[in-house]
Amino acid sequence: MKEIILELTDSNKILEIKAIQELWSGYGVLNRVTTDKTSVIEKLINIERGKNHPRGWDTDFSHQRKAKSYEVETYFYKNYNEEVSLAYTPRFLASGERDNQQYLILEDLKTKGFEPKTSVTDEEIKLCLKWLAKFHKHYLGKEPEGLWEIGTYWHLDTRPDEFKAIDDIELKKAAPLIDKKLNDAKFKTFVHGDAKLANFLFSDNEAAAVDFQYIGGGVGVKDLAYFLSSIYREDDLEKYETKWLDYYFSELAHPEVEKEWRELYPYAWCDFYRFLKGWSPGHYKLNTYSEKMKDKVLNQL
Repeated sequence: MKEIILELTDSNKILEIKAIQELWSGYGVLNRVTTDKTSVIEKLINIERGKNHPRGWDTDFSHQRKAKSYEVETYFYKNYNEEVSLAYTPRFLASGERDNQQYLILEDLKTKGFEPKTSVTDEEIKLCLKWLAKFHKHYLGKEPEGLWEIGTYWHLDTRPDEFKAIDDIELKKAAPLIDKKLNDAKFKTFVHGDAKLANFLFSDNEAAAVDFQYIGGGVGVKDLAYFLSSIYREDDLEKYETKWLDYYFSELAHPEVEKEWRELYPYAWCDFYRFLKGWSPGHYKLNTYSEKMKDKVLNQL
């Protein structure tokens, strides 16, 4: 790997290889590799060494989903990943397989002035929502060939074990109808599929996003709902819902899409709620706000 990175970066030597984090469920590691010229991000994936899920969801089905997610991410970086104003993504440098490891080498966003944050101001929230709106608008109407047909890591068809574990009979009965309602939308785009705060980085006036393992087709409000769930608890979700929906749609600037997606926002929430009910019944996001969203949707079906 070292010689590949040296050649890609026109460097003479590697100065440091530093682990940023382990990949979910023990599937590998994300490194920052610093050379005498620059630094890059190296994602090393050990598909056969996975199956170490922190919540115990270690089935062959879940393993295949994760394996596919790395293929999808690489495909996105290689074949899509167009430069979108105010929706920056790392540039693709190389991918392949060596020593029974898959690798993906990407531009290091730190070299562009982007840094992660664990909490955000209103201005930084605006940068994230602007990123989502610009990204969704750019890929509006495009077919997700080579990606997930339906994006997000919690999509119903990819979570049969978690679905079986749901003890809410009414929700279980409604889940396929909610899924159909979202998938039958007239306007669809590419959704990031894991648009939490941890997957955004910030410069002074722009956000960038990483981790495209679950990118695929869908309605943009799936990303919006999930992002807001990553920064707020129940009281603030209620308090700021209208403010941030308005801001997102003002940046999207597409009245027809807004009309459809606003109506689907509670369905997007309920869809994620369904996943959590099976995956982690005691999760803090199963709160009064998400219960309210569930009741709203079930009353409409």
